[in-house]
Amino acid sequence: MQSPSLFHGLCRIDDWGVIRARGADAATFLQGQLTNDVLSLGSTSARLAGFCSAKGRLQASFVVWRPADDEFLLACSRSLLAPTLKRLSMFVLRAQCKLGDASEEVALWGAAGADAQTLTDTTPWQRRDHDGATSIRLPDGAGLRRALLAVPDGAAIALAPTGTLTPAIWRWLEVQSGVVTVEAATVDRFVPQMVNFELVGGVDFQKGCYPGQEVVARSQYRGTTKRRTFLFDSDALASPGQDVFVAGAAGEAAGTVASAAPSPDGSGSSALIELRLAALGDGELRLGSADGPVLRRAELPYPLALDAEAAA
Repeated sequence: MQSPSLFHGLCRIDDWGVIRARGADAATFLQGQLTNDVLSLGSTSARLAGFCSAKGRLQASFVVWRPADDEFLLACSRSLLAPTLKRLSMFVLRAQCKLGDASEEVALWGAAGADAQTLTDTTPWQRRDHDGATSIRLPDGAGLRRALLAVPDGAAIALAPTGTLTPAIWRWLEVQSGVVTVEAATVDRFVPQMVNFELVGGVDFQKGCYPGQEVVARSQYRGTTKRRTFLFDSDALASPGQDVFVAGAAGEAAGTVASAAPSPDGSGSSALIELRLAALGDGELRLGSADGPVLRRAELPYPLALDAEAAA
Protein backbone atom coordinates (compact mmCIF):
# COMPACT_ATOMS: atom_id res chain seq x y z
CA MET A 1 0.00 0.00 0.00
CA GLN A 2 1.31 3.44 -0.93
CA SER A 3 1.99 5.90 1.85
CA PRO A 4 -0.18 9.06 1.63
CA SER A 5 2.96 11.07 2.38
CA LEU A 6 4.22 10.29 -1.15
CA PHE A 7 1.72 12.77 -2.55
CA HIS A 8 2.53 15.60 -0.16
CA GLY A 9 5.67 17.65 0.22
CA LEU A 10 8.18 19.64 -1.79
CA CYS A 11 10.71 18.61 -4.44
CA ARG A 12 13.17 20.39 -6.69
CA ILE A 13 12.07 20.48 -10.35
CA ASP A 14 15.37 20.06 -12.16
CA ASP A 15 13.84 19.28 -15.56
CA TRP A 16 12.43 22.81 -15.84
CA GLY A 17 14.36 26.02 -16.37
CA VAL A 18 13.59 29.75 -16.40
CA ILE A 19 13.87 32.39 -19.11
CA ARG A 20 13.97 36.03 -18.03
CA ALA A 21 12.67 38.88 -20.20
CA ARG A 22 13.55 42.32 -18.92
CA GLY A 23 13.30 45.84 -20.31
CA ALA A 24 10.94 48.69 -21.10
CA ASP A 25 9.43 46.73 -24.01
CA ALA A 26 9.38 43.28 -22.37
CA ALA A 27 5.60 43.27 -21.94
CA THR A 28 4.76 44.33 -25.48
CA PHE A 29 7.40 42.00 -26.93
CA LEU A 30 6.02 38.93 -25.15
CA GLN A 31 2.46 40.00 -25.92
CA GLY A 32 3.32 39.69 -29.60
CA GLN A 33 4.92 36.24 -29.22
CA LEU A 34 2.78 34.19 -26.83
CA THR A 35 -0.69 32.64 -27.05
CA ASN A 36 -1.90 34.30 -23.86
CA ASP A 37 -2.30 37.86 -22.61
CA VAL A 38 0.66 38.99 -20.50
CA LEU A 39 0.09 42.75 -20.58
CA SER A 40 -2.53 42.44 -17.84
CA LEU A 41 -0.38 40.29 -15.55
CA GLY A 42 -0.17 41.73 -12.06
CA SER A 43 1.31 40.74 -8.74
CA THR A 44 -1.41 38.20 -7.92
CA SER A 45 -1.61 36.15 -11.10
CA ALA A 46 0.36 34.00 -13.51
CA ARG A 47 -0.44 32.61 -16.96
CA LEU A 48 -0.02 29.43 -18.94
CA ALA A 49 1.15 30.36 -22.44
CA GLY A 50 2.50 28.80 -25.61
CA PHE A 51 5.05 29.93 -28.18
CA CYS A 52 4.10 28.80 -31.70
CA SER A 53 5.68 28.59 -35.11
CA ALA A 54 4.15 30.46 -38.05
CA LYS A 55 2.20 27.25 -38.75
CA GLY A 56 0.63 27.36 -35.30
CA ARG A 57 2.67 24.46 -33.87
CA LEU A 58 3.82 24.73 -30.27
CA GLN A 59 7.56 25.30 -29.91
CA ALA A 60 7.37 25.64 -26.12
CA SER A 61 4.93 26.08 -23.26
CA PHE A 62 5.47 28.36 -20.27
CA VAL A 63 4.22 29.31 -16.86
CA VAL A 64 4.66 33.11 -16.96
CA TRP A 65 4.67 35.63 -14.13
CA ARG A 66 5.73 39.26 -13.72
CA PRO A 67 8.01 40.03 -10.75
CA ALA A 68 8.28 43.72 -11.80
CA ASP A 69 6.72 46.03 -14.37
CA ASP A 70 9.67 45.56 -16.73
CA GLU A 71 10.46 41.92 -15.93
CA PHE A 72 8.88 38.55 -16.75
CA LEU A 73 9.92 35.01 -15.81
CA LEU A 74 8.95 32.08 -18.03
CA ALA A 75 9.29 28.56 -16.63
CA CYS A 76 9.57 25.83 -19.27
CA SER A 77 11.05 22.42 -19.97
CA ARG A 78 14.82 22.62 -19.59
CA SER A 79 15.19 20.29 -22.61
CA LEU A 80 14.14 23.06 -24.99
CA LEU A 81 15.12 26.19 -23.07
CA ALA A 82 18.25 26.96 -25.13
CA PRO A 83 16.67 26.62 -28.60
CA THR A 84 13.57 28.49 -27.45
CA LEU A 85 15.66 31.32 -26.06
CA LYS A 86 17.56 31.48 -29.35
CA ARG A 87 14.36 31.52 -31.40
CA LEU A 88 12.67 34.18 -29.23
CA SER A 89 15.79 36.34 -29.45
CA MET A 90 15.47 36.41 -33.24
CA PHE A 91 12.28 38.44 -32.89
CA VAL A 92 13.52 41.06 -30.40
CA LEU A 93 14.97 43.30 -33.14
CA ARG A 94 14.87 46.89 -31.85
CA ALA A 95 12.67 46.24 -28.85
CA GLN A 96 14.10 47.22 -25.48
CA CYS A 97 13.94 43.70 -24.12
CA LYS A 98 16.84 41.55 -22.95
CA LEU A 99 16.32 37.79 -22.85
CA GLY A 100 18.45 35.39 -20.82
CA ASP A 101 18.63 32.04 -19.06
CA ALA A 102 17.81 32.62 -15.37
CA SER A 103 17.75 28.94 -14.39
CA GLU A 104 20.79 29.28 -12.11
CA GLU A 105 19.29 32.34 -10.44
CA VAL A 106 15.76 31.05 -9.83
CA ALA A 107 15.28 27.58 -8.30
CA LEU A 108 11.99 25.87 -9.11
CA TRP A 109 10.23 23.60 -6.62
CA GLY A 110 7.01 21.64 -6.84
CA ALA A 111 4.63 21.52 -3.89
CA ALA A 112 1.73 19.09 -3.61
CA GLY A 113 -1.04 18.22 -1.20
CA ALA A 114 -0.96 19.89 2.20
CA ASP A 115 2.25 21.75 1.38
CA ALA A 116 0.71 23.36 -1.71
CA GLN A 117 -2.35 24.30 0.31
CA THR A 118 -0.30 26.37 2.74
CA LEU A 119 1.44 28.22 -0.11
CA THR A 120 -1.41 29.09 -2.48
CA ASP A 121 -4.84 30.59 -2.99
CA THR A 122 -7.85 28.59 -4.12
CA THR A 123 -7.86 29.39 -7.86
CA PRO A 124 -5.40 27.98 -10.42
CA TRP A 125 -2.92 30.48 -11.89
CA GLN A 126 -3.08 32.71 -8.83
CA ARG A 127 0.26 33.96 -7.50
CA ARG A 128 1.42 34.75 -3.99
CA ASP A 129 4.77 36.21 -2.87
CA HIS A 130 6.65 34.96 0.20
CA ASP A 131 9.67 36.99 1.35
CA GLY A 132 11.12 37.20 -2.16
CA ALA A 133 9.93 33.80 -3.36
CA THR A 134 6.80 33.24 -5.44
CA SER A 135 4.21 30.47 -5.38
CA ILE A 136 1.83 29.84 -8.28
CA ARG A 137 -1.24 27.67 -7.92
CA LEU A 138 -1.30 25.08 -10.70
CA PRO A 139 -4.28 22.93 -11.76
CA ASP A 140 -4.83 19.98 -9.42
CA GLY A 141 -3.46 16.54 -10.23
CA ALA A 142 -5.26 13.38 -9.06
CA GLY A 143 -7.43 15.61 -6.86
CA LEU A 144 -4.42 17.09 -5.06
CA ARG A 145 -3.50 20.75 -4.95
CA ARG A 146 -0.25 21.64 -6.72
CA ALA A 147 1.95 24.72 -6.72
CA LEU A 148 5.08 25.93 -8.49
CA LEU A 149 7.48 27.62 -6.09
CA ALA A 150 10.15 29.93 -7.53
CA VAL A 151 12.96 30.82 -5.13
CA PRO A 152 15.46 33.42 -6.41
CA ASP A 153 19.06 33.51 -5.17
CA GLY A 154 19.20 35.17 -1.78
CA ALA A 155 15.54 34.58 -0.95
CA ALA A 156 14.98 32.96 2.43
CA ILE A 157 11.85 30.88 2.81
CA ALA A 158 11.22 28.18 5.39
CA LEU A 159 10.53 24.85 3.67
CA ALA A 160 9.24 22.27 6.14
CA PRO A 161 7.59 19.58 4.00
CA THR A 162 4.92 17.36 5.52
CA GLY A 163 5.51 14.49 3.08
CA THR A 164 8.07 12.81 0.85
CA LEU A 165 7.15 14.08 -2.61
CA THR A 166 9.71 13.08 -5.27
CA PRO A 167 10.30 14.43 -8.81
CA ALA A 168 8.82 11.19 -10.22
CA ILE A 169 5.59 11.62 -8.25
CA TRP A 170 5.48 15.30 -9.20
CA ARG A 171 5.75 14.35 -12.87
CA TRP A 172 2.89 11.84 -12.48
CA LEU A 173 0.71 14.50 -10.81
CA GLU A 174 1.55 16.84 -13.69
CA VAL A 175 0.23 14.27 -16.17
CA GLN A 176 -2.86 13.72 -14.03
CA SER A 177 -3.59 17.47 -14.17
CA GLY A 178 -4.24 17.19 -17.91
CA VAL A 179 -1.84 20.05 -18.69
CA VAL A 180 0.76 19.14 -21.32
CA THR A 181 4.28 20.54 -21.01
CA VAL A 182 5.96 20.81 -24.41
CA GLU A 183 9.46 19.32 -24.33
CA ALA A 184 12.21 18.48 -26.81
CA ALA A 185 10.53 15.26 -27.98
CA THR A 186 7.25 17.02 -28.79
CA VAL A 187 8.37 20.36 -30.28
CA ASP A 188 6.46 21.33 -33.43
CA ARG A 189 3.97 18.45 -33.04
CA PHE A 190 0.81 20.19 -31.81
CA VAL A 191 -1.46 23.12 -32.52
CA PRO A 192 -2.58 24.35 -29.04
CA GLN A 193 -6.08 22.86 -29.30
CA MET A 194 -4.63 19.41 -30.03
CA VAL A 195 -3.32 19.35 -26.45
CA ASN A 196 -6.43 21.05 -24.98
CA PHE A 197 -4.43 24.20 -24.31
CA GLU A 198 -7.39 26.55 -24.55
CA LEU A 199 -9.32 24.42 -22.04
CA VAL A 200 -6.66 24.85 -19.34
CA GLY A 201 -6.22 28.61 -19.73
CA GLY A 202 -3.32 28.68 -22.20
CA VAL A 203 -4.88 30.68 -25.08
CA ASP A 204 -6.51 34.10 -25.18
CA PHE A 205 -8.49 34.50 -28.42
CA GLN A 206 -8.96 38.25 -27.90
CA LYS A 207 -5.34 39.32 -27.37
CA GLY A 208 -4.26 39.99 -30.95
CA CYS A 209 -1.48 38.73 -33.17
CA TYR A 210 1.35 36.32 -32.39
CA PRO A 211 3.15 33.75 -34.57
CA GLY A 212 0.63 31.14 -35.75
CA GLN A 213 -2.36 33.12 -34.43
CA GLU A 214 -4.38 32.74 -37.63
CA VAL A 215 -4.01 28.95 -37.59
CA VAL A 216 -4.97 28.73 -33.91
CA ALA A 217 -7.97 31.03 -34.37
CA ARG A 218 -9.16 29.17 -37.46
CA SER A 219 -9.03 25.85 -35.60
CA GLN A 220 -11.18 27.37 -32.87
CA TYR A 221 -13.83 29.23 -34.82
CA ARG A 222 -14.22 26.89 -37.78
CA GLY A 223 -14.32 23.80 -35.61
CA THR A 224 -11.52 22.19 -37.60
CA THR A 225 -9.85 20.51 -34.60
CA LYS A 226 -9.85 16.81 -35.46
CA ARG A 227 -7.36 15.84 -32.77
CA ARG A 228 -7.51 16.14 -28.99
CA THR A 229 -5.60 14.93 -25.96
CA PHE A 230 -6.89 12.25 -23.59
CA LEU A 231 -5.58 10.60 -20.44
CA PHE A 232 -4.57 6.94 -20.58
CA ASP A 233 -2.98 4.34 -18.30
CA SER A 234 -0.78 1.46 -19.43
CA ASP A 235 1.08 -1.44 -17.85
CA ALA A 236 4.09 -0.34 -19.93
CA LEU A 237 6.23 2.77 -19.62
CA ALA A 238 5.24 5.49 -22.08
CA SER A 239 7.51 8.32 -23.21
CA PRO A 240 6.83 11.71 -24.83
CA GLY A 241 6.92 11.59 -28.62
CA GLN A 242 6.05 7.87 -28.75
CA ASP A 243 3.50 6.85 -31.38
CA VAL A 244 0.13 5.29 -30.58
CA PHE A 245 -1.71 2.91 -32.92
CA VAL A 246 -5.10 1.25 -33.28
CA ALA A 247 -4.78 -2.45 -32.46
CA GLY A 248 -4.24 -4.61 -35.54
CA ALA A 249 -4.38 -1.67 -37.94
CA ALA A 250 -1.67 -1.11 -40.49
CA GLY A 251 -0.62 2.35 -41.56
CA GLU A 252 0.10 5.63 -39.85
CA ALA A 253 -0.06 6.27 -36.11
CA ALA A 254 -3.34 7.34 -34.55
CA GLY A 255 -1.67 9.66 -32.08
CA THR A 256 1.34 10.75 -30.06
CA VAL A 257 2.27 10.64 -26.39
CA ALA A 258 2.42 14.30 -25.34
CA SER A 259 3.37 13.80 -21.67
CA ALA A 260 3.99 10.67 -19.60
CA ALA A 261 5.18 9.52 -16.19
CA PRO A 262 5.60 6.21 -14.34
CA SER A 263 2.75 5.29 -12.00
CA PRO A 264 3.52 5.75 -8.30
CA ASP A 265 2.79 2.09 -7.52
CA GLY A 266 5.23 0.87 -10.18
CA SER A 267 2.45 -0.74 -12.24
CA GLY A 268 3.18 1.07 -15.50
CA SER A 269 2.54 4.66 -16.48
CA SER A 270 0.01 7.39 -17.13
CA ALA A 271 0.13 9.44 -20.32
CA LEU A 272 -1.55 12.39 -21.99
CA ILE A 273 -2.01 11.21 -25.57
CA GLU A 274 -2.95 13.38 -28.54
CA LEU A 275 -5.24 11.42 -30.89
CA ARG A 276 -7.27 11.60 -34.04
CA LEU A 277 -10.81 11.84 -32.68
CA ALA A 278 -11.95 9.11 -35.04
CA ALA A 279 -9.41 6.71 -33.52
CA LEU A 280 -11.40 6.53 -30.29
CA GLY A 281 -14.05 4.53 -32.10
CA ASP A 282 -11.73 2.42 -34.25
CA GLY A 283 -10.79 -0.14 -31.64
CA GLU A 284 -8.32 -0.77 -28.83
CA LEU A 285 -5.38 1.60 -28.72
CA ARG A 286 -1.81 0.31 -28.35
CA LEU A 287 1.44 1.95 -27.34
CA GLY A 288 4.37 1.97 -29.75
CA SER A 289 2.94 -0.39 -32.38
CA ALA A 290 -0.34 -1.95 -33.50
CA ASP A 291 0.40 -4.98 -31.32
CA GLY A 292 2.04 -3.06 -28.45
CA PRO A 293 0.88 -2.68 -24.85
CA VAL A 294 -2.81 -1.87 -24.31
CA LEU A 295 -3.84 1.67 -23.40
CA ARG A 296 -6.75 2.11 -20.96
CA ARG A 297 -8.57 5.41 -21.11
CA ALA A 298 -8.85 7.35 -17.85
CA GLU A 299 -10.83 10.47 -16.97
CA LEU A 300 -9.45 13.94 -17.56
CA PRO A 301 -9.92 16.40 -14.66
CA TYR A 302 -11.79 18.85 -16.92
CA PRO A 303 -14.64 18.43 -19.42
CA LEU A 304 -13.77 17.90 -23.07
CA ALA A 305 -16.62 19.18 -25.21
CA LEU A 306 -15.75 16.91 -28.12
CA ASP A 307 -15.96 13.72 -26.07
CA ALA A 308 -19.47 12.94 -27.29
CA GLU A 309 -18.52 13.60 -30.91
CA ALA A 310 -15.36 11.52 -30.59
CA ALA A 311 -17.25 8.56 -29.21
CA ALA A 312 -19.97 8.73 -31.85
